[in-house]
Amino acid sequence: MKRITAAEILENAGHRVLLDVRTPAEFLQGHIPGAKNLPLFSDEERVIVGTIYKQVNPEQAFLKGLDLAGAKMSWYVKEALKLAPNRKVALHCWRGGQRSGSLATLLSFAKFDVEVLQGGYKAYRHQVLEQFSLRNNKFVVLGGKTGSGKTEILKQLALLGEQVIDLEKLANHKGSAFGAIGEAPQPRVEQFENDLFSELQKLDVTRRIWVENESRTIGKIAIPVGFFDHFKASPMIQLEIPFEERIRHLAAVYAIYPKEELTEALLKITKRMGGNNVKDALEAFEAGDVEQATAIALHYYDKTYTHATGRGNFSSIIEMNSEKLDVPAITHQLIQIADENGL
Repeated sequence: MKRITAAEILENAGHRVLLDVRTPAEFLQGHIPGAKNLPLFSDEERVIVGTIYKQVNPEQAFLKGLDLAGAKMSWYVKEALKLAPNRKVALHCWRGGQRSGSLATLLSFAKFDVEVLQGGYKAYRHQVLEQFSLRNNKFVVLGGKTGSGKTEILKQLALLGEQVIDLEKLANHKGSAFGAIGEAPQPRVEQFENDLFSELQKLDVTRRIWVENESRTIGKIAIPVGFFDHFKASPMIQLEIPFEERIRHLAAVYAIYPKEELTEALLKITKRMGGNNVKDALEAFEAGDVEQATAIALHYYDKTYTHATGRGNFSSIIEMNSEKLDVPAITHQLIQIADENGL
C-alpha cells in the first residue's frame, strides 16, 4: 500500500479509480472530480459512531465502527470491483485516517493495487484553494452588458480551439435574477471550487483563457477569492451591442420558459428595479409582449452592469462595437483583437 500526496492525485488523475470512502452527505458537499463514492459508513452510521466518540469514549466508538463495517466487508469488495474492474484504486477519507486505512487494508487483501491519499480530502482542498491564488493564468475577460450573447460566444471560442472557462455553466446559473430558469440545481460552493480547479488543470497556462466578466457571486455560488482577484485584474474586451439587438436575443432565449417562472424571477428584484417598472413589465408579459417586458428589465440590468464593471481593476479595457449580434463574426473579431494586442 503506497501513500500519495494531493499533488500526485492532481498530476496523475485518470491513472486509477479514485474511491472516496466518506459518507454520501460528505461526498455531496464536495468531492474530487471523477471520484466514486464507496462509503465505509452511511450518514446514519457516521452519526452513531460520532455520538459514541463524544459521549462515551474513542475506544467504544472504534468498536462500534468495527461492528458496523464488519458486517459489510464482502459488500465493500464487490462494490470496489464494480467501480474498478482492473483493481487499481486510490482511496481517501477526510484526513487520511482510519476510514481510508481500514478499507485500504481490506482491498489489499482482496488483491487490489491500492494507494491512499495522505492527508485525505482535507489535503486536496488545501491544495485547490492555494492554487487559485498561485496559478498564473493568462485571462482575457469577455465583457458586455446583459444580452450581448457572451455565453454563445464563449462556446464558439471553444469550438475554434480557444481555451475557455465558463463560470456560469459550472455554477448552473446564468448570473441574474432569471439565472436559475432552465438550469439544474446549483452545486455546493465547495464542489463548484473543485470543478473550477479541475477545469483549470486541463488548460495550458502559457496560452490565454477566456472568461466572462462576472460579479463575485453567481446565484448562490461565490467565486474563489484568488481566482476572482486574478481575472478582475486581467485585460478585458468589452462588447458593445445595440440595445435592440440585445432585447431580441434575450426575448428569444427566455420566451421558451413558463411565464410563471419569469414572473417569479421578476418579482424578486421589485425593490431594486422599482415597483412601477416591475408592474409595467408584468403587464407586458401578460399581453404577450415579451420584447417590451425584456426592454424594461434590461434598462435595470444595464445600470447594474455599468456600476459593477466600474468597480473592477482591469489592466486594460478594449472596446469592440458590433451593430449585429452575429456570434461567428464577433468571435473571429475577438480572436483577432486578442492576437493584435498580445493577449
